[in-house]
Parts: sequence; C-alpha cells; structure tokens
Amino acid sequence: MDGITPDQARAALDAAGHARRQVADEVGLPRGYWWGMACGWVVLGMIGDFGPGWLTIVATLAFGAGHSALASRWLDGRRRTGQVQVSADVAGRRTPLVVIGMLLGLVALTVALAFALHADGAEHTGTWSALVVAAIIGFGGPELLRVLRRWAHA
Repeated sequence: MDGITPDQARAALDAAGHARRQVADEVGLPRGYWWGMACGWVVLGMIGDFGPGWLTIVATLAFGAGHSALASRWLDGRRRTGQVQVSADVAGRRTPLVVIGMLLGLVALTVALAFALHADGAEHTGTWSALVVAAIIGFGGPELLRVLRRWAHA
C-alpha cells in the first residue's frame, strides 16, 4: 500500500463502487419466471371468460399458491442464475416489496383494461386484457423490475 496516491485510491474506490452498482443492476428474476407468469396470466383470463365461477376462484388461488412457492426462491432477486448469488446488501432488501407492488399494479392494469374493453362492447374481455398484460410481463418484466427497483432505491 506504500506509494499509492490519494488520486489512485479514489480511482480504485470509484471503480469498486461502479462494479457494485453494475452487479446490483443485474439483480432480478430469471427470464423463464416472467414467461411462466405471462402464460399463467393468460390461462387465468381464459378461465375467467370461459369457465365457471368456482373454477376461476380455484385457478386464481392455485396460481397464487404456485407462484408463491416458485417465486419465494428467487423473490429476493439474488439468484437470477445458478452461478452467482449476490449478497442481500448488494441486491437490496426492498426487492421483494418491489416485485409484490409490481404484481399488484399488473393486476390493477388487467382489471382496468377488462373494464375498458367491456365498456367498449368487446367480448372475452378477461382474455384480451390478460393477453395485453402477459405481453408486458413476458417481454418487459425484467426491464420493468429494473426500473422499479431504481425508483424505489432497492
């Protein structure tokens, strides 16, 4: 450590901080998680449109329980791949709250779209609104989570 200048020390600390922020930006859930949730979203919309009421309730509860069981392993965002596990300090302790908030927002968007489609006279509004939200989830889930984590300082 002898012979290091204050400028060199500052540059080394800045590089370490930048690397830490880059790793934190990569925290998230695997791409397959998002597509699996998108498919489940569409199935729930179709069941809501074409199935009996009791099946809609059972399917919604099953989807919620299944999602809870599968996502609990990844919900902290620290294990996006099998090769790296990021510490909770780097990942941010608010990530699970951000994911839950995101899911609640997507549910609200689905319901709002279904109401709007119904008011316009469309048929099968649950399926159509679920397809739109599923596209958002499948194609943009990781990016949406990244933005929301940044906004929430998670």
